[in-house]
Amino acid sequence: MPFSALLSEKVRSLKPSSTLAVTARAQELKRAGVDVVSMAAGEPDFDTPQHIKDAAIAAIAAGKTKYTAVQGIIELRETIAAKLERENGLYYSPDHITVSTGGKQSLFNAFMAFLDPGDEVIIPAPFWVSYPEMIAFAGGVPVFVDTLAENDYALDSEDIARAVTPRTKAIMLNSPANPTGVVYDEATIKRVVEIAVQHGLLVVTDEMYEHIIYGNKHVSAARFDMDHVLTINGASKAYSMTGWRIGYAAGPAALIKAMNAIQGQSTSNPNTIAQWAAVAAIADSREYIVTAREKFQERRDRIVAGLNDLGLKTPLPGGAFYVMADTTPIHRDEMEAARVILDQAKVAVVPGTDFRAPGRVRLSYATSIEQIEEALSRIGKLV
Repeated sequence: MPFSALLSEKVRSLKPSSTLAVTARAQELKRAGVDVVSMAAGEPDFDTPQHIKDAAIAAIAAGKTKYTAVQGIIELRETIAAKLERENGLYYSPDHITVSTGGKQSLFNAFMAFLDPGDEVIIPAPFWVSYPEMIAFAGGVPVFVDTLAENDYALDSEDIARAVTPRTKAIMLNSPANPTGVVYDEATIKRVVEIAVQHGLLVVTDEMYEHIIYGNKHVSAARFDMDHVLTINGASKAYSMTGWRIGYAAGPAALIKAMNAIQGQSTSNPNTIAQWAAVAAIADSREYIVTAREKFQERRDRIVAGLNDLGLKTPLPGGAFYVMADTTPIHRDEMEAARVILDQAKVAVVPGTDFRAPGRVRLSYATSIEQIEEALSRIGKLV
């Protein structure tokens, strides 16, 4: 009997990340000597700021290399609490905050903590590919509410209300969003929270891109009801700390305690040195955030204008560092379009299939203007 037959049903039903698959294929081509422009991975190309690296070095020199509390060092949780108060108008004690190995683990712990088999979670689409996979792995059922590119992916909160059933347990929000870059306005977020309170649901809000936002104001869902909202965030995107793997969650004490229990039986504490680096990052990186945001906005404006000039309709995103381009002029099927763009133009993009965005591909502009210009040139020749 092959060992694959012994794998659990959960694992056999788990789909691999299309983003990571495309990135791996692009790296494989690069190793083979092919000049590939990668617009796939959601990772800032900026280096981690020096004051953050210095804090990590200082932690090592001071011998801060041992296990910590499962939920993270108190200094980091206090720093996060201060940040949430200062920037988001939220008042959490450190006991209502848990730190994990990236925002992805925070989400996974949360779904495992509150979902029972058959529980439904409403997700606006297009969505980050990992949400439905995590929910299904925890026994839940993802329920999708579609938004439209021609409406710039704006969310109609009443569509959320209509999707609620007796099995609904939670509503997933992501603003600014991956992959669309949409930023929900205050009225929409407030109404979604009201729907959750009315039906006794949890709102899980992924705010990982809150500092990468252009001309809009970030609104935290927990402002409208902290008892029904779990806020997910982290250091990866805002401070160019993707490899440091620090995420966090803030929410109701009972849920945070359950997430800590899950983490205690899986990974235990996140990396100690990275935690001390995150203290420095979250406490004071305002100058870096402003500079990075200005560069991202310049890149956004160039790639959106360039793709639209090529006839690949692309909405202007309000945040994050992704665009969703209509590639039906290249091929009606987005998977085939992404393959053609990679094989013929040597540009790596992510098909919209797993995002629930048919006919579109996602391009990340978390790369240099020079790389963006080169990608536009190559795609232009293909078109």
